[in-house]
Amino acid sequence: MKWSIFPRQLGFFPYIFLIYIGFPIFYLTKESRFKQLVGFGMVLLFLVSYRRLYFLIGKRSFTYWLAVQMAIVFLFSTFYHLDYIFLGFFPANFIGWYKGKKAFRLGLLSLAGLEMIPFLIQMMQPRTVFSTNELIDFVPFLIIMLISPFGIRSMNRRLELKQELDQAHKQIEELVKREERVRIARDLHDTLGHTLSLLTLKSQLIQRLTSVDPERARTEAKEMETTSRAALKQVRELVSDMRATTIAEELLHVQQILRAAGISYQYEGDVDFSKIPPFTQNIVGMCICEAATNVVKHSRATHCSIAIQLSTEKMKIVVRDNGLGVAKNNQLGNGLKGMKERLALMDGSLSITNHYGTVLDMTVPIIKKAGGTAG
Repeated sequence: MKWSIFPRQLGFFPYIFLIYIGFPIFYLTKESRFKQLVGFGMVLLFLVSYRRLYFLIGKRSFTYWLAVQMAIVFLFSTFYHLDYIFLGFFPANFIGWYKGKKAFRLGLLSLAGLEMIPFLIQMMQPRTVFSTNELIDFVPFLIIMLISPFGIRSMNRRLELKQELDQAHKQIEELVKREERVRIARDLHDTLGHTLSLLTLKSQLIQRLTSVDPERARTEAKEMETTSRAALKQVRELVSDMRATTIAEELLHVQQILRAAGISYQYEGDVDFSKIPPFTQNIVGMCICEAATNVVKHSRATHCSIAIQLSTEKMKIVVRDNGLGVAKNNQLGNGLKGMKERLALMDGSLSITNHYGTVLDMTVPIIKKAGGTAG
């Protein structure tokens, strides 16, 4: 685990408050020698408490370190100068991190005492006289300090609710996926279970009938063919109910991947893929995504373009980048092998060449049904 000054999940937020530590350090340079030494020691302890509090949120020792911080603010504002009370914004921030109402109220009450007691002590000093303007400036300052824990508490509560909502969405997605897997398994069992059992029995029967009753064996084989075709049709219907990835969706996904990697993106060609069969779209979409992933991982490119051209007989996809290119006699990696195997399912082809970078060329035939529509 890497060491860090503050919890990484809080980002830059904890560092902002450190700017205000410069003020007491500057004012301490004007104090006597003894007060300087004591003051700098308290500033150092204050910084230690500030860091520790961020790592102890929600733990019992959190309150102890908060008490240390508040005590330092009290000593500064009482025995040095009342202006040091502005350091109360530090503990005010941490009071807002209390989740329990009782702890929050006690922290808020302690903060109010921290603000008011030094102020009253200064008021009782015979030589201390506050002008109206000073009071007008000071009182709103104290009020804002007392209100600030409510803002921090509200902000933290919103963040917690957002995290809970995100977690709930993830759980819902997992439940949906699990239910979908159960449904698919159930449908496959109900659809194919009995059919495959029947085909197994018929194949065993045909083996016995081949030499005894060839004519009946041919009849059983014919029935097996009919049954298998029906099973294939059922599988196709089942698969058609499942959601397949479309080319348009994958192109959008690829654009996000490339831009997230700092690679400029350009698309040229057709935009209407509605006539392409879902199976073809699914395969082509996966290949395009794999090609873009390779560009991000291996090419060191700054630009990538994708072009898709449709004709009545085939689809041509070209993915270009301006990266390092492909080394000569370089064997295909697992990703490219997978693309080639997927395209082979549709009698498609894949080629890779170098031309100011890598050029990946895919060609996929568009199969048409007897009626003339893509299928």
